[in-house]
Amino acid sequence: MSFKRVINVVETHDGEPMRVVTGGVPHIPGNSVYEMEEYLRLHDDGLRKFLLKEPRGYPPLCCNVLVPPKDPAAAAGFIIMEQTEYPMMSGGNVISVATVLLETGIIPMQEPYVEFQLESPAGLIGIKAKCENGKVTEVTFKNVPAFAVYTDTEIEVPHIGHGVEKVKVDVAWGGMFYAMADVRQFPWIELTPDMGREITRVSSLILKAVQDQLPVEHPNYPGVGVTISQLFGPANNDEADVRNAVTVASGAVDFDNPSTWIGALDRCPCGTGTCARMAAMYAKGELGLNETFRHQGLLGVVYKGHLIEETEIAGHKAVIPTIAGESWIYGYGNLVLDPTDPFEEGYTIGDIWG
Repeated sequence: MSFKRVINVVETHDGEPMRVVTGGVPHIPGNSVYEMEEYLRLHDDGLRKFLLKEPRGYPPLCCNVLVPPKDPAAAAGFIIMEQTEYPMMSGGNVISVATVLLETGIIPMQEPYVEFQLESPAGLIGIKAKCENGKVTEVTFKNVPAFAVYTDTEIEVPHIGHGVEKVKVDVAWGGMFYAMADVRQFPWIELTPDMGREITRVSSLILKAVQDQLPVEHPNYPGVGVTISQLFGPANNDEADVRNAVTVASGAVDFDNPSTWIGALDRCPCGTGTCARMAAMYAKGELGLNETFRHQGLLGVVYKGHLIEETEIAGHKAVIPTIAGESWIYGYGNLVLDPTDPFEEGYTIGDIWG
């Protein structure tokens, strides 16, 4: 049989499933990875849908397309895809991309450490990978600058219930803009997997309220605003400092339509979410430079973060974060498109999709 499309993939996870495309994607125009990402977003979004929608994907799945770097300092480039957007950066995806590049031999592995740079849509990301017996056991990446734009800001959030009408939030950039709220404002919620539906319901309402009441736009990326939400609270073991639950939107939230008060929970501690949390804590004097910050996801996976220096982004006091974590390869395969398949871009159904 002659297939209309054949795409080579490596399946990884660090809790969160993160697909890495290693071949089969045609040339993407652009003089930078950011321009290449924008080309896909504006002219060929069908590729993202093909990779992430059913039958090849499901709501929590993320995807990364390896591309030739345009910056001569980079060893490889990658474009990040999620269910509703193309993030400028994603920490968990960076860890998975670096793991795949090394464990498949695309970039030669050296023990005990190998260092290189990746070109993301947000710019160069420094990588230091710890390697043992042919396995990547830890990836530390140096992220783009992170900064807070709102801290402890009170907003009105309808439909939460339990007598809660106003919520204090932090809004910060860590590679994406996060709306973050301390879960202790909602005493009936615990950050555990079995509370997932209530976590996503409340988080989606907070996200929509922040989008309506606290307009934000990154100075370097026009149109990029708050697209993701996070609840955080005390960790439940001695191996972490803060526990979090990040809700990735699977569609636009409408206060008048309860079926949209949902999203997919990040199964890992979330790298850019960790950077955003650290930036907000730094702005509030809760975390200093070079202090270790251990961020725990819903499954108990922990990322280790540090703020290593101060900088500035368009008048905002910013910090440079590093994050360390591990990813695991669990499969290799080819995704194909039969020429008679009527669903070239996949599909979604309202039972599990927003």
